[in-house]
Amino acid sequence: MKKLITAGLLALMAGAASAEDVTLQLKWVTQAQFAGYYVAKDKGFYEEEGLNVTIKPGGPDIAPEQVIASGQADVITTWMPAALAARERGVPLVNIAQPFKNGGLEFTCLKETGVESPADFPGKTLGVWFFGNEYPFYAWMAKLGLKTDGSEGGVTVLKQAFNVDALLQKQAACISVMTYNEYGQVLDAGITPDQLVTFSYRDQGVTVLEDGLYVMEDKLADPAFAETMVKFVRASMKGWKYAEANPDEAAQIVIDNDESGAQSLEHQKYMMGEVAKLTAGGNGALDPADFDATVASLLAAVSPENPAITKAPEGKAWTHDITDKALAE
Repeated sequence: MKKLITAGLLALMAGAASAEDVTLQLKWVTQAQFAGYYVAKDKGFYEEEGLNVTIKPGGPDIAPEQVIASGQADVITTWMPAALAARERGVPLVNIAQPFKNGGLEFTCLKETGVESPADFPGKTLGVWFFGNEYPFYAWMAKLGLKTDGSEGGVTVLKQAFNVDALLQKQAACISVMTYNEYGQVLDAGITPDQLVTFSYRDQGVTVLEDGLYVMEDKLADPAFAETMVKFVRASMKGWKYAEANPDEAAQIVIDNDESGAQSLEHQKYMMGEVAKLTAGGNGALDPADFDATVASLLAAVSPENPAITKAPEGKAWTHDITDKALAE
């Protein structure tokens, strides 16, 4: 018996030693926005692929693009506008999977400020997230023909914190929100939907691919790394589909992994329900039409005060290779 136990332990140790280490840097803090990855780890999907995955939460002072460029992560989650802007700055990011088929970025406004349509924006102060999240806003303003420097006939941009205080304190007529997070926070503060006017970026003709998985292009030249990413994408998408089908369990898994203790189960259940709407209908493959539409939106945003990207991406700006192989096996 003792020999069997020893042999079993040695086998486990050997398996652990041969596991491939992967570090994933998230765009933001531990929450249901990233439930698929936490589920994949909790349910053993990564382990089944022979992967030892470390998930690093993000935060207001963490730029995933800088983290991966400095070699502190193998793969990151970020929005495509931020990834393409980083690519133009010399960080050759490549999209290896697109779990979010739809976007959750919205703009919500207090009706009492007189905003009923985009035609009412001139003269208003608008809350905008930065750190790579500002590109869709500037694309939209360019589409509307509105200056963003506070000049007459244009709008004033308020650099919005990652909360809804600017709206609650009436510092801005409108603020940036995600369907799965800040919009719910506004409602939780006692403001009712009929007191708000909310605009979806996609409905306004600004396509923004959110939460994709990105790696450094040069690392994909290594067949071993590429194969590891195939395994990672396959397990991650399994995690996402499990989360979609089991939202309450996924929310609890997120809570169990929240070392900060800042999240509540009730809010994570709400968030998971909304996030599932964004991942539903997708299998992780990047739709070339969505890529082209995102690039078109960014190019429309180019202006002296908002350089964003100045040309269509050159070279291999996205790839199906990893995802296609992961989904085929």
